Amino acid sequence: MDQVILAFEGNRTNERVRDMIEMTGLAECTICRSAGEVKRLAYQQQVTAVICGYKLREETAQELQADLPRSCSLLVIATQNMLDMIDDEDIFKLAAPVSKGDLVASVRMLLQLGRRMERYAHPQRPQEERGIIERAKGVLITRHSMTEAEAHRFLQKKSMDTGVRMVQMAHMILDED
Repeated sequence: MDQVILAFEGNRTNERVRDMIEMTGLAECTICRSAGEVKRLAYQQQVTAVICGYKLREETAQELQADLPRSCSLLVIATQNMLDMIDDEDIFKLAAPVSKGDLVASVRMLLQLGRRMERYAHPQRPQEERGIIERAKGVLITRHSMTEAEAHRFLQKKSMDTGVRMVQMAHMILDED
């Protein structure tokens, strides 16, 4: 099942949006309390959609968008006045108050877009190979405090420099751990 991150300042809003999405069986929702938490989860769990208000505790939705993975879409739900202040065309907007039908249709579209973008961003490897590479990236992230993107680039570069397939390089890193 797809996963969506929710990040609104108010707990009540998070819960209402979560209920509308999860009741349809469209996706599972994870509630985050800060932009930093959203970014970490978006990279770690390869989430394709984030839904938030205009402003989180430490930054605006526009600032958050700049730090999300390319395959992750952002939907901002806010009053029309707040939405008018967003000038980033890559951010999807939905005026509050929002109906359940509009929210579900928007989330469905975001998830489809995210799956399509994910396919183009990452060529398909067999599931087993992807798992090995993801585990190796996790080791690099933990051991060397890398971001997911840095760990991926590190694996790619080492693979190209040594002439070894990426999955073989991932095996080598896992064997060192």
